[in-house]
Amino acid sequence: MKLIVGLGNPGAGYEQNRHNIGFLVLDQLAKHLGGASFREKFHALIAKSSVGSENFILMKPLTFMNNSGQAVVACMNFFKISVNEVAIIYDDLDLPTGKVRFRVSGGHGGHNGIRSIIQHLKTQDFKRIRFGIGRPPQGMAPRDYVLSNWNESDKQQINQVQEETIPHLMRFISHSEFKDTSLHAIHEEN
Repeated sequence: MKLIVGLGNPGAGYEQNRHNIGFLVLDQLAKHLGGASFREKFHALIAKSSVGSENFILMKPLTFMNNSGQAVVACMNFFKISVNEVAIIYDDLDLPTGKVRFRVSGGHGGHNGIRSIIQHLKTQDFKRIRFGIGRPPQGMAPRDYVLSNWNESDKQQINQVQEETIPHLMRFISHSEFKDTSLHAIHEEN
């Protein structure tokens, strides 16, 4: 069984925030997997799905970003999911909007959701899918930027990138041949 976690903050006020790209991608993935429906469990919204012989749990932690690790560990413990079967989808300020990177390990890079997951799992060795949200405009604090809503142009670009990324995401999650140094980028800047 594989656990796919999209990071974000719960509640209507955060729904369209840049910081909630993990939730948005997970909703897109649920549609791709046949409309898996979410229910509340483990301080999260979870949905179960399968493709062929592979079983997936999709998770949107409801603990707010900074405590995401709490929900992830609760689900992993219940279903006895090993860390190499976990993939986290989240936003990245250091990647331009529309760029996606896949990694199999790494630090938190200043992302509080990833920091919480590392602290709870006691390892950095889990798969990550980082969606670029770009840097804040000059004079805007990063915290304010990640909690701001997408503008229309970025929103259209992100919607397109999400759809195009789903097959790559499923391949990345389903196969374990990626090495720690593997880095795949989609939508490189022109």
